[in-house]
Amino acid sequence: MKPVQSRMARAALKIGIRDIADAAKVSTQTITRLEKGEELRDRTIDDIRRAYEEAGARFVEDGEWIGAMVRR
Repeated sequence: MKPVQSRMARAALKIGIRDIADAAKVSTQTITRLEKGEELRDRTIDDIRRAYEEAGARFVEDGEWIGAMVRR
């Protein structure tokens, strides 16, 4: 998951940093660090991604295109 995908997913799901941090069981600072492009442990990114997916987001990467989608 890329930093911009986290921002896209949060916007599309209409949730805040605190909401996704609570769901992923990480600090809000961790979400901020992810979205700034700072390096995180793979396991932490997996936890955040899983929280987004449980909230209804899906992430796509196709060549030079990346994005986040949410269920209707």
